[in-house]
Amino acid sequence: MTDETTDSTESAVDPVSEPAAPPRRLRLLLSVAAVVLMADVVTKVLAVKMLTPGQPVSIIGDTVTWTLVRNSGAAFSMATSYTWVLTLIASSVVLGIIWMSRRLVSPWWAVGLGMILGGALGNLVDRFFRAPGHLQGHVVDFLSIGWWPVFNVADPAVVGGAILLVGLSVFGFDFDTVGRRQVNRADDDAERSDAEEPRQVSAAGDGEQS
Repeated sequence: MTDETTDSTESAVDPVSEPAAPPRRLRLLLSVAAVVLMADVVTKVLAVKMLTPGQPVSIIGDTVTWTLVRNSGAAFSMATSYTWVLTLIASSVVLGIIWMSRRLVSPWWAVGLGMILGGALGNLVDRFFRAPGHLQGHVVDFLSIGWWPVFNVADPAVVGGAILLVGLSVFGFDFDTVGRRQVNRADDDAERSDAEEPRQVSAAGDGEQS
């Protein structure tokens, strides 16, 4: 009888199971990065093979053209005199994203970071393996739209990923949580009690005076 009671008591008081840990998003990040990197590398190879520098090929009149350019600067032909500095910065960005990926939970952060990672790696391939040499290779740009500087697939991927991450941060989506970050209820209750105490004291004082 005692054993049965003990067993029923133990079964009734089961330990509360902990919620399952949210899945990591490393695979999603790497998949997005791989798609961007592959698209960037393939289009650059085709541009070098099929286009001639200084001879634009019209797509939509003179507004949108294929224009082969060797860019020593950053995205959209900026900072052309700091090639090796830009290479080191891009390498640091890649390492930073890899470090963040260990705690990455948000799928949207995985997409944004994957876009940046793929774009950064795409341009780093040119920095390391194209002329004039390691760390100073010129990036292949080939698409010109109106007054906008000539660019490649990696450039809008990096910019688009950065814009996505800024938007996620502004609206309260952290990279290591699912959904928006939650405000601590205990802190809210403490703030409310602190705000209500002066009111209660003043009300008590008014009652004594009356």
